[in-house]
Amino acid sequence: MLIIVLHKMSLRLAFDGSIRTSSDSNSSFRNPNREKNESTNCWCSWRFLKSSKGGRFGTLCLRNSLRNRLHNDALELHFLSSRIRVYSNDAQSSSSCSFSDHEDEVHAPSFSEFITSERVKMVLTLSLALALCTADRAVMSVAIVPFSLAHGWSRSFSGIVQSSFLWGYLLSPIAGGVLVDYYGGKIVMAWGVALWSLATCLTPWAANTSIWVLLSMRVLVGVAEGVALPSMNNMIARWFPQTERSRAVGLAMGGFNLGSAIGLMLSPILMSQGGVFGPFVIFGLCGLLWILVWITTISSTPAHHPQISKNELEFILNKRQKYLMPATENKLKKTKAIPPFRSLLSKMPTWALISANAMHSWGFFVILSWMPIYFNMIYNVDLRQAAWFSAVPWIMMAILGYFAGVWSDMLIRNGTSVTSTRKIMQSIGFVGPGIALIGLNAAKSPSIASIWLTVAVGLKSFSNCGFLVNLQEIAPQFAGVLHGMSNTAGTLAAIVGTIGAGFFVEWLGSFRGFLMLTSFLYFLSALFWNIFSTGELVNFVETGR
Repeated sequence: MLIIVLHKMSLRLAFDGSIRTSSDSNSSFRNPNREKNESTNCWCSWRFLKSSKGGRFGTLCLRNSLRNRLHNDALELHFLSSRIRVYSNDAQSSSSCSFSDHEDEVHAPSFSEFITSERVKMVLTLSLALALCTADRAVMSVAIVPFSLAHGWSRSFSGIVQSSFLWGYLLSPIAGGVLVDYYGGKIVMAWGVALWSLATCLTPWAANTSIWVLLSMRVLVGVAEGVALPSMNNMIARWFPQTERSRAVGLAMGGFNLGSAIGLMLSPILMSQGGVFGPFVIFGLCGLLWILVWITTISSTPAHHPQISKNELEFILNKRQKYLMPATENKLKKTKAIPPFRSLLSKMPTWALISANAMHSWGFFVILSWMPIYFNMIYNVDLRQAAWFSAVPWIMMAILGYFAGVWSDMLIRNGTSVTSTRKIMQSIGFVGPGIALIGLNAAKSPSIASIWLTVAVGLKSFSNCGFLVNLQEIAPQFAGVLHGMSNTAGTLAAIVGTIGAGFFVEWLGSFRGFLMLTSFLYFLSALFWNIFSTGELVNFVETGR
């Protein structure tokens, strides 16, 4: 029996010896007195057994020796396990550090590298399309004056004609958003520009045919332009990391806002040279030419672009992995054709987006549609001057929109939370115009009124870094359809505002009461946004199951 026990002890010692040998490189967690004590205890036990010839005292001594040995084993196993856990954590930290080092290797680009990158070329091309988009809208804002005089339309009916664009714009954003999430922004944007450019070119023929054909053509323009902003959001989400998206949206929306200024300033000149239908044909042809550039030089994702540099591609992909969870990345690739509408509408951040888009569209279309008539009616300026006074604010909006994007990205890089950043930007974008419209209401001259209008429209551009970027953050896999839903609400608000302004003026004979109502709605929307919005990812998928 004792021989068997001793044999087991020898095997145990051999096993312990192999453990110690394998851990020589980490000898700091060996007990320095362990080997000496083990050999001494075993030698003493063997000598005593041998001398006592297997007596009871010898057996007791052996038991005590074994008990001490097991106690020492337990202590050392506990010590070893704790060191192994420490080393395991060190290994994980080392791995994390190596990833962080790799992340640092893909350094942020300088301004010159950023402005000459392929992603900026993409967003500038997109910006040109958005400029044509709003220029086609603005043409009717100028042409409505000669149209009304030629056909004897009232103010209220003029509002109905201008709102016909919005009827079509109401129909397409949700369907367009679903198409964008499924097929990508490049394809959907190309088809949208093709349709609205063709409809714009055909507007002169429609106007000479009948009022119903003219209204139908403007509806078609609205249907086609409804996919523009969802496509923009989709392309920016694919091409830009979160730390650059505000600037990207600022560049894209700069074109969107400049298009209004271009349409308002060039339309009177083109009409004086080529008739009232001249700008419709010219802007429509420019859109058809843009499609050739878009489909030949732009790819749907940076990974498929043939001319993108290795450093730029690594920077984009590295930042996407850092700010986007892997599960979300997979959902972006596998978005279902039918999104979870019930789940989307069950979250308050969605309603914050809807209310913000509604108020933004209300102010945007009221100012775009009625400011030429406002300056003509209140300050008795002619059409060309009215268009100029109405166009200057959109130039300021384009400039401030980019600087708002730079500031927003800087806040996030310096540690301000995304939620706080979006609330700051949107508060400026709503409270600022609300105050400025009160100043516009009290202006006594067209110059002062133009200054207040410039302030109102310029500060509206901060909304681009509020709700418009927020769409990509709370639901990147449903950004297109979410934009479509909020855009539909915005279009409804724009229809009510555009038609309502006409009836309001006809009943009360002045814009001033309507401007005060718009100012109050700005303040109310800012409060709702700050209570319910968030810059964090919202889980819409599980609720929808």
